[in-house]
Amino acid sequence: MGRLTTHVLDTSTGLPAADLSIALWWLEPDGGRELLREVRTNADGRVDGGLLEGSAFRVGTYEIIFHVGAYFWGLGLDLADPAFLDEIPIRFGVGDASGHIHVPLLVSPFGYSTYRGS
Repeated sequence: MGRLTTHVLDTSTGLPAADLSIALWWLEPDGGRELLREVRTNADGRVDGGLLEGSAFRVGTYEIIFHVGAYFWGLGLDLADPAFLDEIPIRFGVGDASGHIHVPLLVSPFGYSTYRGS
């Protein structure tokens, strides 16, 4: 059974990004979008139970939107308005939904990186 997970680390503090809002979207082949989940990270920067699993996790294109601006403002940082990074969309395809796909985000107020984990 496949599953989709994420983990967010705040590289400006060296700690997990706790209580960060995430939206997971399914992107239809015709250009439509379906909101699958809106969640917040736990104290470890992860989503309890993962983002999707089992039959809900299917082949296709997804987008995770990480709401990092609100997270960094919530920490009391003195950010420009608008912030350099506010929402970070990561669009990715799943060709085999039987495995584990992990989409981590390493983020600071001024940069980010991601990769396909497992």
